[in-house]
Amino acid sequence: MWTSGRMSNARSWLGLGLSLYFWGLMDLTTTVLSSTTPRGKLEQLLSDKSQMHQRAKRSWVWNQFFVLEEYTGTDPLYVGKLHSDMDRGDGSIKYILSGEGAGIVFTIDDTTGDIHAIQRLDREERAQYTLRAQALDRRTGRPMEPESEFIIKIQDINDNEPKFLDGPYVATVPEMSPVGTSVIQVTATDADDPTYGNSARVVYSILQGQPYFSVDSKTGVIRTALTNMDREAKEYYEVIIQAKDMGGQLGGLAGTTTVNITLSDVNDNPPRFPQKHYQMSVLESAPVSSTVGRVFAKDLDEGINAEMKYTIVDGDGADAFDINTDPNFQVGIITVKKPLSFESKKSYTLKVEGANPHLEMRFLNLGPFQDTTTVHISVEDVDEPPVFEPGFYFVEVPEDVAIGTTIQIISAKDPDVTNNSIRYSIDRSSDPGRFFYVDITTGALMTARPLDREEYSWHNITVLAMEMNNPSQVGSVSVTIKVLDVNDNAPEFPRFYEAFVCENAKAGQVIQTVSAVDQDDPHNGQHFYYSLAPEAANNPNFTVRDNQDNTARILTRRSGFRQQEQSIFYLPVLIADSGQPVLSSTGTLTIQVCSCDDNGHVMSCSPEAYMLPVSLSRGALIAILACIFVLLVLVLLFLSTRRHRKRPYVLDDEENIHENVVRYDDEGGGEEDTEAFDIAALWKPREAQARPDARQDMLPEIQSLCRRVPQACAVGSSVHGFVLAKLYEADADLWAPPFDSLQTYTFEGDGSEAGSLSSLQSAASDSEQSFDFLTDWGPRFRKLAELYGASEGPAPVW
Repeated sequence: MWTSGRMSNARSWLGLGLSLYFWGLMDLTTTVLSSTTPRGKLEQLLSDKSQMHQRAKRSWVWNQFFVLEEYTGTDPLYVGKLHSDMDRGDGSIKYILSGEGAGIVFTIDDTTGDIHAIQRLDREERAQYTLRAQALDRRTGRPMEPESEFIIKIQDINDNEPKFLDGPYVATVPEMSPVGTSVIQVTATDADDPTYGNSARVVYSILQGQPYFSVDSKTGVIRTALTNMDREAKEYYEVIIQAKDMGGQLGGLAGTTTVNITLSDVNDNPPRFPQKHYQMSVLESAPVSSTVGRVFAKDLDEGINAEMKYTIVDGDGADAFDINTDPNFQVGIITVKKPLSFESKKSYTLKVEGANPHLEMRFLNLGPFQDTTTVHISVEDVDEPPVFEPGFYFVEVPEDVAIGTTIQIISAKDPDVTNNSIRYSIDRSSDPGRFFYVDITTGALMTARPLDREEYSWHNITVLAMEMNNPSQVGSVSVTIKVLDVNDNAPEFPRFYEAFVCENAKAGQVIQTVSAVDQDDPHNGQHFYYSLAPEAANNPNFTVRDNQDNTARILTRRSGFRQQEQSIFYLPVLIADSGQPVLSSTGTLTIQVCSCDDNGHVMSCSPEAYMLPVSLSRGALIAILACIFVLLVLVLLFLSTRRHRKRPYVLDDEENIHENVVRYDDEGGGEEDTEAFDIAALWKPREAQARPDARQDMLPEIQSLCRRVPQACAVGSSVHGFVLAKLYEADADLWAPPFDSLQTYTFEGDGSEAGSLSSLQSAASDSEQSFDFLTDWGPRFRKLAELYGASEGPAPVW
């Protein structure tokens, strides 16, 4: 029979005493062991009990062994003792321990059966070990008892403090929340055995955060403890919670965590304007939607609770201004709603309201959640450009209108109080053809060139109006001109018509259908009339029949056409339109006589085919033409070779190879030559007209310039009138050169005060010519001075 014993400290003896109850010794008198029972006395008691009650058939009696964790002694910790009833104490029995931790954590004395723990035990790492024990005959190694299993349990001590595994915590609670509002629940975990004593019984308390918050000691739920906590006064709170084991008793272990609590915003603050009066100004030229100024209603809340909506609730400027809310900065932006005029109204007053669109019913008693302010806006005067009335012109004018006809009066005025004078002009980029002209003072729009609807049916021009005192102020207006059609184009053939008629054609046969086009565009559409021209009214060969659908047929009047007699006929056709007045034109139809087969298919339209000899084939004719072409090429090559033959170089004594002299056959007499040109025509036109000695065979060139403005060249006209006339002519002439003035020098000579411009006769001989002055002209003329200046050495030989 096996028994087991356990010798340790007082607590181990208590565990061993409890184990006796599970070892099956039910017939033993119950013995109560206290934690103070001496070790020797307990062993003697166990020995006596085992001798009184022995059961022959029971070899192993097992239960659990208990050992305390965290043993800090230097000697191995005694766990218990294994003993077999076959062990007589002579050392013949050998005890073997196997299983979890055998040999590493636990060892056994193979002779006595004492079990010791050789390592520090931690219940939180491992709560129990399962081992197996066996008794062997030391000499033979034969098992004396069957192998049995037992458990060593690690008894807990309070060696772990509570820990907040999820800390630190972050929580949010609305401001102004009632007392007792749950904020967050914190949980601490104790690694000790919750089934043994109070080592794992945790109690919560608050170390920091009072009097604003409280914590439930059992559940760890944090709640608000103060009313009317205002976010605008204090937004962030740091709360420290403690968890203590042993039920919070003295000696228990404790752990702490931090809970960061933020008060979230609620709409408990109404908006207020810091200013009850705003003063703003805006230029009258400010465009629509431009910003005038900003107003701001301050709200201590944030986010959606601080959103604002601004409206104009009253004032005389509600129709002239508008207000919008900037969603980013929650300001009211006042903008121009319609064009302003300093001359019409110089100031406006607005009453602006700012309100929270998102309200909370439980805080309405803190309201009203809206406020108003007054805005005074002054309109500042600016020098505005002229304004046209109306702002757009549409004009219809017939294309045959005479040049200089007024087609529209353009009117503009200065909107400013000064009411400056206006000058009108046309933006030439809108009228590159210069078809129109506007009077500079009256604004009368007139035609300057003939109009042609077939060339330009629409004109879109821009008329400018400029203040006389301030040319930078320019207004503009668009003028659309529609050119109306008149019947000024005669109908004509759209292309060159060429028809053929067979020699065997019969009378009344249709040989061609013709049509016409007209560039005009009458309201009732085009309708053409066709007939033979008066000179061909009695044509015996062909006739014209009008189809009454703007086309006509050409028919033969006879049969029996022959190429040898006449190969080509020209038929004049008269085409008239239905406009007012009726316009007509004559188109010529070319008709060739051709030889055809019986089916009317053309075989040949060339009469020369009948004149060629029968014996001369087409190939022979081509060969003859090729020979003629070759002969012509040879002749041209021969002539070209003779022309390019090099001539021998012969030195002409009269030629100077170093310079080219241009010879003038004659030279004008300058101002003294009164017969060639009378300059007095510009100085004194009256005397110029009256001089009898003027040359009649050669007219002054200046008179050709006056061919279109004879009133400017008449007797008694001034130079000023002449210049104005020529200026008008240059403006009207599209093909005039782009020069401000054109000077034509035809005569010059000794009579000129400046002297002759020619180098001829400027010196009697080359020896009298001196170029020493070139040395005084600087480095740019140094080379010329070296070539033409005086030289002390001998003259070079060229």
